[in-house]
Amino acid sequence: MNIALIVGLCVILLGLIVGYNIMAQQRQRVESSKRQEMAKYIAVIDATEELIGNAHNLPYSGSLLICLNQKILDALKTMHEIDKSDRSLPTRIADVQQQVNQIKQTYQNKESTSFRVPDSDREAISMLKLVKRLRAVIKAEHTKGRMQTQAFVAENSRLEQMQMKINIENVLKRVNDAKIKGQLGTAQQLLKKALDVVSAKNDPYCQSAKENLSAMLEDVNTALNETTAAQQPKKEGDELDELFAPKKKW
Repeated sequence: MNIALIVGLCVILLGLIVGYNIMAQQRQRVESSKRQEMAKYIAVIDATEELIGNAHNLPYSGSLLICLNQKILDALKTMHEIDKSDRSLPTRIADVQQQVNQIKQTYQNKESTSFRVPDSDREAISMLKLVKRLRAVIKAEHTKGRMQTQAFVAENSRLEQMQMKINIENVLKRVNDAKIKGQLGTAQQLLKKALDVVSAKNDPYCQSAKENLSAMLEDVNTALNETTAAQQPKKEGDELDELFAPKKKW
C-alpha cells in the first residue's frame, strides 16, 4: 500500500513538473513574441522620428507631418495594447496626439521650411533618397487606409515635383560650375538632358524651368559658336604662315 502511494505521488509530482515546464515554455513563447512585436513597433517609431527630424532639410507639408506623427501614434497605441504594464505609453500617446492636433492648426497651407538648393551632388542624392522614403511611407499609409486618397494624391504629386526640382536645381548648379571652368561642352550636355526631362512634364515648375534651361542652352550654344569662329581664322592663318615661310636648308 505504501509502495502504491509512493508511486502515485511520484506520478502526480512528475505530472506537475511536466505541466509546469509546459506552462513555462508557453509563457516564454508569449513573452518572446511580445518582445518581437514591441521591437518591431519601436523600429517603426525610430524610423519615422528620423524622417520627421529631416523637416528642416526639406519642405514638409502639414499633411505629411500629420501622416508621420499619426504613424507614430498608431504604433504607440498598438504597443499599449500589447503591453498594458508599460506606464510610459499612455503619456507618450497623449503627447503625440497633442502634437498632431497642433500640426493641424499650425501647418494649414504652410510648409516646415523653404526649399534649399543642394550644395553638392552628394547632398542632392541624400535629399532624393529622403523624398523616396517619404513617398514610400505615404503610399504604405494610404494602402492601409490611414491616409485619405485626396491627401495622398496631393502629397505624392508634391513630393514628385520636389524630386524634379532637386534634380533640375542641381543640374543648374553643375552647369554654372562648368561654365566658370570653361567647360562649355559639358554645360551643353547637361542642359540638353535636363530639357529632355522637363519637356515631358506640364506642371508650372517644369514649364518655368524649361524656359530657363532653353535660354541658358542658347547662351551656351552662342558661346561655343563664337569660340569655334574665333579659333578658325587662327588655324587658317597658321597654315598660310607655314606655306609662305622660308624653306629650310638641309
